[in-house]
Amino acid sequence: MEAFGAPGIPPTWASSDKDLVGAALGISRVWFTLGHGILNEVFWPSTGEPQIRDLGFIVAREGAWHEVKRVRSYTLSTPAPEIPLPQVLHRGEGYTLNLEFLADPSRDVVLVYYRLEGEGFRLYPLLAPHLSSSGHDNTAWVEGSVLYAQKGMAALALLAAPGFTRASAGFVGFSDGWQDFQRNGAMTWGFRQAKGGNVALMGELLAPAGVLALGFAKIPEGAHTLAASSLAEGYGAVRARYLEGWEAWARGLKVEGASPELTRMARTSAMVLRVHEDATYPGAVVASLSTPWGSSHDDPGGYHLVWPRDAVEAGMALLAAGQVQDARRMLAYLVATQRPDGSWQQNFYPDGRAYWQGLQLDEVALPVLLAARLEEEGGLAERAQVQRMVQKALGFIAQNGPYSPQDRWEENAGANPFTLGVEVAALVAGAAFLEEPERSYALSLADAWNERIEEWTFVENTPLDHQHGVRGHYVRIRPPGTMGLRGRVLVQNRQGEQVAAEELVGLEFLYLVRLGLRSPHDPRIRDTLRLAEALLRVETPSGPFYHRYNHDGYGEHPDGTPFDGNGVGRAWPLLSGERGHYALLAGEDPRPHLWAMARAASLGGLIPEQVWDSPPIPERGLFPGRPTGSAMPLVWAHAEYLKLFLAWQQAHPSEWFQEVAQRYQSPRPPEILHWRTDTPYRVIRPDQTLRVEATRRFTLHFGFDGWQGVQELPATALGLGCFGVQLNAAKLEGHRSLEFTRRFEEGWEGRDYRVEILQFIGPP
Repeated sequence: MEAFGAPGIPPTWASSDKDLVGAALGISRVWFTLGHGILNEVFWPSTGEPQIRDLGFIVAREGAWHEVKRVRSYTLSTPAPEIPLPQVLHRGEGYTLNLEFLADPSRDVVLVYYRLEGEGFRLYPLLAPHLSSSGHDNTAWVEGSVLYAQKGMAALALLAAPGFTRASAGFVGFSDGWQDFQRNGAMTWGFRQAKGGNVALMGELLAPAGVLALGFAKIPEGAHTLAASSLAEGYGAVRARYLEGWEAWARGLKVEGASPELTRMARTSAMVLRVHEDATYPGAVVASLSTPWGSSHDDPGGYHLVWPRDAVEAGMALLAAGQVQDARRMLAYLVATQRPDGSWQQNFYPDGRAYWQGLQLDEVALPVLLAARLEEEGGLAERAQVQRMVQKALGFIAQNGPYSPQDRWEENAGANPFTLGVEVAALVAGAAFLEEPERSYALSLADAWNERIEEWTFVENTPLDHQHGVRGHYVRIRPPGTMGLRGRVLVQNRQGEQVAAEELVGLEFLYLVRLGLRSPHDPRIRDTLRLAEALLRVETPSGPFYHRYNHDGYGEHPDGTPFDGNGVGRAWPLLSGERGHYALLAGEDPRPHLWAMARAASLGGLIPEQVWDSPPIPERGLFPGRPTGSAMPLVWAHAEYLKLFLAWQQAHPSEWFQEVAQRYQSPRPPEILHWRTDTPYRVIRPDQTLRVEATRRFTLHFGFDGWQGVQELPATALGLGCFGVQLNAAKLEGHRSLEFTRRFEEGWEGRDYRVEILQFIGPP
């Protein structure tokens, strides 16, 4: 068998324990993950609900016993990189154990084929139920030759063909099967039940070769029926249907390239994205079938949640790979989960229930880009509902942007180049779904915001600039309510530490190039890239990686202990993908970044959220350029790899829209200046048109040159839920200043505003 991943690197104990993920393409509602060569979590009946901690194996004979996940001597292979049929070969002192894992396409059952070879050895499956996503209050029992567990309306049954000779149910750490072997060197206990706690089941298999069936249902009888039915149909027949489904899906992939290794990683990434789609709620894509640092805390949400951003990343990647139907389902799910006001929750369970309560405007804009790309590819089956979704989303952006309550790292409010760029691109690409006057309003607002991106996020002549010999740079984020860019940013993962906004640098600015809003050769982009390379880039044996931003605290502590609310930010493979996209657009070779991401992958080709970027700590399984204890796999990282690989083949990114790039290929001064309370203009030229706006009706009370010639004008509907009064050049001509306030239905706003009007009339 062939081992996946970087040669010579053992599976790491620090990672989220994932080698590979799997699911069936059918009506089955189970998903599984592999780690350390055994079955880790199994999710049922949706991707947001893990039901076991793991199903491992003890190999024993008189005088010797081995838990294979602790031996850590195994290889893993699949029939093809895009086929999640993991085959694991464990080798130990005097034995070999072959395992193969699959989900029954027709039933909520995971099947495990096993074959043990070795004189005198017997095989003992060890199952740790975590029903209803928790290890608390589970009950386990043995009935005949069946192992059961239940908690509330979730139950499992483990059966074997040809069967178990004996079995036991116990409490973890006290009376479970592992403790039996640890204390007695053999299976000596035969407890029939462990009620209401953290439980484990173990059985001794009758034969050295056979099949395990792990079934799930609301009641134990249902779980037993499903598992027994699967065994009755026969492993070979179920396996053939499993392969048939995945092979049919793989025939639609348009993922080919000159490098076999990079192509294999791309096809694996496509499979990983597809595995993360829910079957109970089609189109729902969770961020990961894992929990960051899950071994150190119990988080019922983990990353088993839908983030609209990560879901769109997956949809765009699969669409670029030729899987139009997959992307269409993902868009339909996003249409269904959009809130009445046009936004989406920060994240939610696959069934649509909100988990965290934040709001990120990039997550409102990105579904619009997915809709626009599907429209461009002729992949929209139902345009009317998508049109309403786009209209509501753009309305929310228009009314609440450009500042976002949270950035893409879910830490800070303000203006950042990534969110601003995605908002502008969505307004332009989504305008095709709108009727007049909303179409023109969306384009006008996009022009105005695009021109001000540097005003809001670019600084010059800071100590950081002087230190690195550049003129200026884009900041990671501009805090809300600050005049200029001299405010301070709270670093959420550094115990309340605050850092000057001008000192924080991230890679968010690269999306301005990727979206076609700025040239890759723009001096401001190049200067910021020079800073980012100096502050964020780390070289590892796997290749170059990047931190999210300097001063980041989201990662393990220096001694390798897990992140616990603070730590040291580690390098992210997905950011190598973002850097690779820039390299492609700048005429550079993106392959070093593809290779780095591929070499960071696990034994089965899973790309982690973060990699270790400090000296090795072998006792914690931490090695430079290899996975940390963060989430693995990360859907966003696999989507980024696949999109970069396809962009390398197709010469343009998935997020590149021709109408956006053409509109901003050269500076485009806005025809209308959109004045708002949070984005005011303090100085304008008399040849410009100023529009005073709000999200509700008002009367503009205004005068010139110190409140001379006071007038009033009612606001009119502009579209997308916005209202405004437009003052054109003829109104402004000959004046030095404009003063105004507004009267809303409930009364005066209680504040006066002033805009200086320059006397010089010339080109912008």
